[in-house]
Amino acid sequence: MKVSQKNDLKELLKREDIIIEYLQEAAKIGTWEYDTINQKVTWGQITTKIHERPLGYQPTLEEGILYYREGLSRDTITRVFNNALENDEEFDEELEIVTAKNNIRWIRTIGVPVFKNNKCVKVYGLFQDIHEKNKAVEEKLIKQQQFKSTFDHSAIGMALVGIDGSWLQVNNSLLKMLGYTRKELLQMTFQDITHPHDLNKDVRLLSSTIKGERATYQMEKRYFHKDGSIIWALLSVSLVRNEDGKPLHFISQIVNISEVKEAEKNMNKLLEISQDQNTRLLNFANIVSHNLRSHGGNLKMLLDIIETDKPELVRDEMFPMLQSAVKNLNETIGHLNDAALLKIKTIESLEPVNVYTTVNKEISSINAWAHKANAIITNTIKKDLHVMGVPAYIDSLFFNLLSNAIKYRHPDRDPIITISSKVKKKEVEICVEDNGLGIDLELHGDRLFGMYKTFHKHKDAKGIGLYITKNQVEAMNGTIKVESAVGKGTKFLIYLSCEKN
Repeated sequence: MKVSQKNDLKELLKREDIIIEYLQEAAKIGTWEYDTINQKVTWGQITTKIHERPLGYQPTLEEGILYYREGLSRDTITRVFNNALENDEEFDEELEIVTAKNNIRWIRTIGVPVFKNNKCVKVYGLFQDIHEKNKAVEEKLIKQQQFKSTFDHSAIGMALVGIDGSWLQVNNSLLKMLGYTRKELLQMTFQDITHPHDLNKDVRLLSSTIKGERATYQMEKRYFHKDGSIIWALLSVSLVRNEDGKPLHFISQIVNISEVKEAEKNMNKLLEISQDQNTRLLNFANIVSHNLRSHGGNLKMLLDIIETDKPELVRDEMFPMLQSAVKNLNETIGHLNDAALLKIKTIESLEPVNVYTTVNKEISSINAWAHKANAIITNTIKKDLHVMGVPAYIDSLFFNLLSNAIKYRHPDRDPIITISSKVKKKEVEICVEDNGLGIDLELHGDRLFGMYKTFHKHKDAKGIGLYITKNQVEAMNGTIKVESAVGKGTKFLIYLSCEKN
């Protein structure tokens, strides 16, 4: 062979060694060898690197064995290596090692014994780092176990559903919900037990998900229970695809909402009843306010006739009081009519009401009663103070509070009633204070504003005034509080919104 040919051959072999070394590096595959005659272990570069040892490191056989993780891995390599030495058996195992830097890694070790004259002279093989692959498999197994545990023990119904709608897997919650055995349900499709009115929508959404137009979908639908009854459910569906994007199956989560739907149905019935009752009450209020307006108008007309035809009666001191009472009655009827036309009271439907003028009007309404009781009523509210409210309600609450202060006056002193106010940020505090009998709040505080609740042995006590007052205040988005002491008097505090700028 010529010198040039020898050089070409050497160069070719050198390149092949480089290629093999590159492939070993890429595949993380190293070599190892044990010479039984000289009892020498030799590791290739990749094997040394996998063990996280410096290049050139050569362990003893015992040291090499000790790198395998104590327990199953070390026991296994000891057993198969001895079998190779003694019985000429090859081995191929996936085990764990603990590297020189104390890292745990999965490896694949392959061993091939070489025998001469029935005696093992050498064992050699490959050593591969498969940690990332095994780690991925392990994580996948963990996720599968977690999903299976969630699937099996979930409190809601869960199912794996085939692309054709067949039930592939179902959990116990779904079986309990629908009343079927596992064997019965797995022989059916979801279409078989879906209410026909919901089927088209479900299939349409399913098809849209398969086409990739949506990732998931959710809908309320009805299933047929095995006994024929209807089960309302909230269905959530997601699609599982393989690595190539091909649809595999659906994951369905099914929550029984039958009780919710039944409650919703009952609520709608109650709403219908309430709306019907509100309509009747509104009609009743309109009729009453219309009739009262007619009677109020008649009273006003009679007073006008008396004023014209019987001037001597006009000079009686009671006549102006009668005129004022009739005037206030007509205004109250007007407000009542306006209130009757308001079906729903919200903050937007409130209007500015002058508190000072309203209080004076109600004082005038009870003027005769106050005069008879020697009551002193003082209105200290500013003349330009306005609150947001319903005029009829504000008329009513002041009438009730003022008349109560006179009705429940103390027998040993003349009644003194003071109406005052404070502006606090966005609301007004209106105080109606008297020196009457007072209320035992420890005894009656929790039922003070209850319907038909009375706290004094007064022959005219009905137990309705404070109940109406509280509801009217709350309808105007306000609150009412009370402070009282037996024998000393009572203070009612009403909080209403200030007039809007």
